[in-house]
Amino acid sequence: MIQLTNTLSRKKEAFKAIEPDKVKLYVCGVTPYDFSHVGHGRCYVAFDLLYRLLKFLGHEVTYVRNFTDIDDKIIKRAEKELGDKNKYPEITKKYIAAYHADMDALNCLRPDVEPRVTDHIEQIIKFIEGLIGAGKAYVVDGDVYFHVSSFAEYGNLSKQKLDELRSGARVQVDERKKDPLDFALWKSEPEGEFWQSPWGYGRPGWHIECSALAKEYLGEQIDIHAGGADLIFPHHENEIAQSQGLHGVPFANYWLHNAFVTVNKEKMSKSLGNFFTLQDIFKHFDPMVIRYYLLQHHYRIPMDFSFDDIKAFEKSYRKLIRVFESVPAEVELSKEQLMASSLVQSMLVFLYDDLNTSGMFGALFENLDLIKKYPNEAAAAMHFLKHVLGLTLEPLPEEKVEITPEIQKLIDEREQARDAKDWARADELRDKLKEMGVDVQDKKL
Repeated sequence: MIQLTNTLSRKKEAFKAIEPDKVKLYVCGVTPYDFSHVGHGRCYVAFDLLYRLLKFLGHEVTYVRNFTDIDDKIIKRAEKELGDKNKYPEITKKYIAAYHADMDALNCLRPDVEPRVTDHIEQIIKFIEGLIGAGKAYVVDGDVYFHVSSFAEYGNLSKQKLDELRSGARVQVDERKKDPLDFALWKSEPEGEFWQSPWGYGRPGWHIECSALAKEYLGEQIDIHAGGADLIFPHHENEIAQSQGLHGVPFANYWLHNAFVTVNKEKMSKSLGNFFTLQDIFKHFDPMVIRYYLLQHHYRIPMDFSFDDIKAFEKSYRKLIRVFESVPAEVELSKEQLMASSLVQSMLVFLYDDLNTSGMFGALFENLDLIKKYPNEAAAAMHFLKHVLGLTLEPLPEEKVEITPEIQKLIDEREQARDAKDWARADELRDKLKEMGVDVQDKKL
């Protein structure tokens, strides 16, 4: 049984779906105003693994990941790039296409539904009307705010207290609000701009979007809600307040969050010159190397991004490819055949433990002898890595191998073995060289 660390309880809990064998999964998507960066890659690779694992185990999964395709940042980018804020759909079209290209390159499966906010304004307005009717929200001059004090459980996810949040607030207080912590559900705009609502023209606030979209495609209660740790507060906290404030039932049973990505222990920032888009990284490394690199880090542990580390993991990934290169690629195995594999079982033990991918790869490399000795184990492990871990294991462009003294010594020893017609020793040394990235081409004696 899968154990998942639930941010709500701060504990590792056994996963149990609301409906047997059916899983409702919602992951917060991007605001498409720029190219995706390595932090996005980490988030969506991690939860792509969860999606793949749940499906492999026989669950019927409905995976929803949204696009926040209307936002202040998008409007500013439209003004900057196109000179007209009303051309924001051109901006979102451009960056959604780039995002899909990046995720496809990382071999992330497309979600079952990828709703866009701008296609669901009617549902959002209806949700806001429900909150107003329930006494959880109020209207001020065409704006609509959620009244935080009306929801007693506010702060449970982020483990923050309302009084401390109020005293620590650094934003300029809007005197029209009943409470400094009240947040916008609907933002008013000049007459005729964006969408018409019962409160005048305007557009949705950020937080209401995910609550409305989750309700539309998954219902009032969902199994798993996931995203980056930066979304715990205020975004996910506000989602809980909205959804539970309206429906009166727990919104999500499990809240999962991947940890931050830093560069040299500092937060990624364009001003610091340590901001890397996925497209930048793909110019230097194959996307499968990046996926492998990301999966080598447990999703809940902060990751310090390093090109030197990627180079090291590239060598490890090349070794993995070489191990499986003799396994027929067309072999397809049933779930029963995979479950019968001792190597697959040893890897699953770690994935069941809160998606412990780093431990899983350790178990794999400790048992490479099984792959070399037993064809069934090799086929099962390769199938598992491809379909559950999402690693294609396709050959990478050849890298130039530095002939170190150690490598040269092995080459010399092998030549001596061949001269002595000690073919077993020669084959053993050839395999060892191959693992080190040296492909020896023999000449006929």
